[in-house]
Amino acid sequence: MIKLTRLGPGKKEIMVNPDLIEVIEMTPDTVVSLASGNKFLVQEPADEVRRRVIQFRAEILAARKTVPCRGVAETAEEGKR
Repeated sequence: MIKLTRLGPGKKEIMVNPDLIEVIEMTPDTVVSLASGNKFLVQEPADEVRRRVIQFRAEILAARKTVPCRGVAETAEEGKR
């Protein structure tokens, strides 16, 4: 999830699943449209939202490299025993 600041009274912070982002519009304000049809007007510029999505994905890939992953070959070998 990435943290964004929703525009409006109180400027609440929201957490958005970047895998659901379909479009980021650059009207005078930034509009983030999700696959669900929900749209959010956010304080961050579109380039910052993009940077946060890239950072989020990089963190996932980095974590995957440090966590041992059982491959298909290992699982198949165990099934033969």
